[in-house]
Amino acid sequence: MRRMSEARTGGGSAPGAEESARETRKERVDRELLELLNELRVALPGVQILFAFLLIVPFQQSAARTDAFQRDVYFLTLLGVCVATGLLIAPAAQHRVLFRMHDKEGLLHRSSRSAYAGLVVLAFAITCAVLLVTDMLFSRTQAWVTAGAVAALLVWWWVVVPFWQRAHSTQEDLQSENRA
Repeated sequence: MRRMSEARTGGGSAPGAEESARETRKERVDRELLELLNELRVALPGVQILFAFLLIVPFQQSAARTDAFQRDVYFLTLLGVCVATGLLIAPAAQHRVLFRMHDKEGLLHRSSRSAYAGLVVLAFAITCAVLLVTDMLFSRTQAWVTAGAVAALLVWWWVVVPFWQRAHSTQEDLQSENRA
């Protein structure tokens, strides 16, 4: 009760700082696991749409006119989407199987690695899909340039920016971010 009254009256430190300071290890793991599962809810629909697109491509009349390069890129894209789907769904599947096994922290670490690996493979699959579609509709040169630009964009926003931020953030920055 004291915490709520201090937050309302402005007494004590910032409410977010006090709450994060009082957050137990179990509460932190529960919160981080919930955040991870929510992040996956954002990523999975995009993977599912790409997967559905790839599943119908071979049944189109234009599929018969593809060359060896296009078939190879299609195959790599299909495999990439399958692997990304598996990696992105793995945290939910593991959570369900390991429910009440009292290893949420281990689950959180495995799930975080699986989700990030899934996003990396998804970036590869997206790039390959752009390469395939652009090659079929325009030219091989334009396909490589466009796919390269998409790959660079995904690597920049999904890898470089977060790791740069992580490398340049101090513990004090992270604590003040938690207070906000």
